Amino acid sequence: MTREPSTRSLEILPDIAAIRRVSQSVAMLDAILSPDWDLRYYSFNAAWGPDEQMASMRNGSGDEYFILFNSAGAVMKGFDHEAPMTPYRVDPPRLWGGLYEGIPAALESFLREPAFSIEEATFCIWRLGDDSVWRCGVTDFAEGSDPDGSQWMLKIFDLLPTTYRSFAEEYYEVDVPIEAVVHIYDHLTLTDGVVAALNPDLQANDVVSDAEEIGYPNRTS
Repeated sequence: MTREPSTRSLEILPDIAAIRRVSQSVAMLDAILSPDWDLRYYSFNAAWGPDEQMASMRNGSGDEYFILFNSAGAVMKGFDHEAPMTPYRVDPPRLWGGLYEGIPAALESFLREPAFSIEEATFCIWRLGDDSVWRCGVTDFAEGSDPDGSQWMLKIFDLLPTTYRSFAEEYYEVDVPIEAVVHIYDHLTLTDGVVAALNPDLQANDVVSDAEEIGYPNRTS
């Protein structure tokens, strides 16, 4: 049985560059499939702050993740509101022990960003540029196959275009051609044909501003 990345198997999670690249790809795909930003699942901002980029996921049901990339490395926090390790397992709410312990000083600005809803989290992982693996401060997990939601949230980072296609066909309820997904996973320049294959109502020029925000190659960049 193939193992999937999670906080219990961080050694198989790809490096920072691969996580960033996939984050940009799925954000670009979502921008084409869903012109309405508020309805998108994945997003990416290539100019989040000075020397910072940000990736996010919001499923509309209260679950989300945020990833901050900077010159030092990357840090990610996820929140699965139904996971056993939710802070709302107790009253008043309390983060799971060790959740943010060990985050390097170079990544601590992540904890001070209001947009990331730091008080709502079920897992957190990070990696510095010279690290060989991602790291996690939690050592004692709740019982269950995916107690913190990290397994299903990190699945998109298995680097397989088919993983995104399966997600998108279920979420957006449309047929998604795998050739177009592979094209965007490979960060090839957007063309009218690729964009129209994903969304017949759009052409490449219609998503230039999205591509620029995401930092994805387009015909004018």
